[in-house]
Amino acid sequence: MNATATLTSRIAQPWRRARPVLAVGALVALAAPLAGCKSESAPYVAAPQPVRAAAVKLSAATSARSYTGTIKPRYESDLGFRVAGKIVERLVNIGDRVTPGMTLARLDASDYRLSLESAEAELNAARSTLKQAQADEKRYATLNEKKWVSDASYEQKKATADEARGRVERATRALALATNQLAYTDLVATEAGVITALPVEVGQVVSAGQLIARVARLDELEAVVSIPEGRIDGDRNAAATVTLWADADRAYEAKLREISPQADPATRTYQARYSLTKPDAAIALGKTATVHLASQGTGVRAKLPLAAVFKDQGQPSVWLIDEAHGRLIKQSVEVSAWTETSAIVSGGLAAGQKIVAAGVHKLDAGIPVRIVEVAQ
Repeated sequence: MNATATLTSRIAQPWRRARPVLAVGALVALAAPLAGCKSESAPYVAAPQPVRAAAVKLSAATSARSYTGTIKPRYESDLGFRVAGKIVERLVNIGDRVTPGMTLARLDASDYRLSLESAEAELNAARSTLKQAQADEKRYATLNEKKWVSDASYEQKKATADEARGRVERATRALALATNQLAYTDLVATEAGVITALPVEVGQVVSAGQLIARVARLDELEAVVSIPEGRIDGDRNAAATVTLWADADRAYEAKLREISPQADPATRTYQARYSLTKPDAAIALGKTATVHLASQGTGVRAKLPLAAVFKDQGQPSVWLIDEAHGRLIKQSVEVSAWTETSAIVSGGLAAGQKIVAAGVHKLDAGIPVRIVEVAQ
């Protein structure tokens, strides 16, 4: 039994020693062709990265500013009664259109009607007295020629007649005044426009000249803005255009009509009024308007897409495209102004250069690129 086990052990040992030798040989055989493949492959070259480019266009430098204001009428009238009284009727509301001669409100005219009747009665009495005085003057003139009455008596009758004529004149003027005052109890519009204010109600007692209705004329509307005192001198001769908040894509030519001679005590700004040269139906009273001013500056500037500019250690920069070698070059620029969609560059670029217009934060200097589109 033991001899059989020993024999079996001796027979199996040579096979166990041979297995590692076969495994090593197999690994060497497999490694040889792999090493040959590595030595025969070409070096790796990165494919050019596609980029969207923009051409640099230089133009004369201009200084642009914008101020937000409101469309207001050039002419606006505060209307009031020319006599005092109690309002018994109001015929318009805020926002109503009015035409010349249209009645806006009425006062209680009872007292003024009585005054008119009294003036008429006074005039009739004065005319009757004048008629009697003129008859006496004429009769005494005839008697005086015949020397039947003294000169003093004639002069007395003549003075009485002159006084009667003066009384008639006064009564005539009083009647005209009473007639006018009665007419003043109706508040009448003098211009076509729209009612913008009505600070009174029916039943209210008002004084002469008190504001009853404010009428804004619609034949000439203006854009009214406030300009800081530091820019008032430079903005006097600037070219102006006006856009509406409701339609920002349409611009209207405008001209500065007047600037307030003194600054507002609270805001320290000057009110400026710009007349619209060719207004249309879109220019409505009270709309929000923006006045854009542009004045000629010095030097040249380029308008770049906002996405083309990035900051490198706090300095605005762009990626220049070296078309000859197909690589990027980082270029620092001077930005004079920022807008919602663009950057105004005043230095660091030349006309005709191409820059990367988008995706600048994903690029690095020296990497190969190819232009797939040139932004206009």
